[in-house]
Amino acid sequence: MSQAPENRFLKAISAAPVPLGTWVMSGTSSTAEALGYAGFDWLVVDMEHVPYEFRDTLQMLQAITGTGAMPVVRLAGNDPVMIKRALDMGAPSLMIPFVQTVEDAQRAVSACRYPPQGERGYAAMHRGSRYGTWAGYGEQVNATVTCIVQLETPEAIGRLEEIAAVPGVDALFVGPGDLSAALGKIGNIADAEVQALIADAAHRARAIGKPIGIVGPNPQMVSQFVEMGYTFVAIASDLGMMMRQANAFLAELKGATRAAVPQAGPY
Repeated sequence: MSQAPENRFLKAISAAPVPLGTWVMSGTSSTAEALGYAGFDWLVVDMEHVPYEFRDTLQMLQAITGTGAMPVVRLAGNDPVMIKRALDMGAPSLMIPFVQTVEDAQRAVSACRYPPQGERGYAAMHRGSRYGTWAGYGEQVNATVTCIVQLETPEAIGRLEEIAAVPGVDALFVGPGDLSAALGKIGNIADAEVQALIADAAHRARAIGKPIGIVGPNPQMVSQFVEMGYTFVAIASDLGMMMRQANAFLAELKGATRAAVPQAGPY
């Protein structure tokens, strides 16, 4: 019989160096596996904006497990059934989007924990329990699940301390894209007002000792987030990095081939 695993993600986001992650949006387990071997510390399997079904998510988790990277499943909503299914298939860390209030946070935590700490429905035979081989699973698993709640509006960030104080909220995560939209600057996370609120969230979370994460589009901005005090950060996504590199290659090659075309002759 196996023993309770260490809560690696919670340990990593609570100490230096700042762990670096990325989003897996391509929908292939081989890409998730490759990114794990590339050296990312954590990988987000995004069920909110990608057409993953739960079987796809299961395959992603299986692929990431052998690489050393830590998987995080972001669900499509703060839904107890979705949370239960993700945990049953062995997701060790969950990211719950659009948490606006203390009540939202309490609902997320309750769905992540078995009684008496929560209301998660119990089953013994699934990947989460290592197919029944984890001795003491029911009593021990609550301590191994990381519940990350996303703050994605000025109103949510305004309630940061209240939300962070909910027992069982292990970490916060600022969603810069939705935050920019809520501020009327959709897609422009470099805007000064957006950046100021992002910096304020990091400062306040550090003041109360709560891990806080964020995602940025490029190394320069992600480095700025680390300087602000974010304790775990992600850069772009697999598709984002692929498209940028593809565009760079194409721009270079098209420029070279056009320069090599001979000038028209007299004919």
